[in-house]
Amino acid sequence: MLASNETLLLVVDIQERLVQSIHDAEQVVHNVSKLIRACHLLEVPVLCTEQYPRGLGQTVASLKELMGEEDPVEKITFSCCATDTFMRRLRSFSRNDVLVVGMEAHVCVYQTSVELLEFGYNVHLVTDAVSSRTEGNRDIGIRCIEKAGGNLTSTEMVIFELQRVAGGERFKALSKIIKE
Repeated sequence: MLASNETLLLVVDIQERLVQSIHDAEQVVHNVSKLIRACHLLEVPVLCTEQYPRGLGQTVASLKELMGEEDPVEKITFSCCATDTFMRRLRSFSRNDVLVVGMEAHVCVYQTSVELLEFGYNVHLVTDAVSSRTEGNRDIGIRCIEKAGGNLTSTEMVIFELQRVAGGERFKALSKIIKE
């Protein structure tokens, strides 16, 4: 069971030029937006990466705006874990459960998820918040992450699991986010 004090949201490479060629990109960005806003309410940290931003652009503006002050970790490696800056920042949060969202499911998301698992993290792949250029590559990425030991989940499932209680002001605010 996820707990907000043990969880971190990892947003992998949802960038301006990349998103233009991604299968179902609008829905993925929408779900990631919900997750970022919910994580802020639940006091769950958000860590973001950008793959070669000079070539692929920066994080999509609507998401970057939600993330606030924290600069994305720039990388040229497919796995986020192969970048020292990323690993230092990840470890600084002292969280064991990593919610993984982003692009592309069969490359950067897959390689990152497998390495996180190897490092002993619990990986929770938010399947409606990841994609690739093709639906087939998205699906194979998800299946391979699950086979490697990752847990499959969804945007709504994560938000309700972290909240746990159907009452109070925070629940009302989260309910509005979910219904969007």
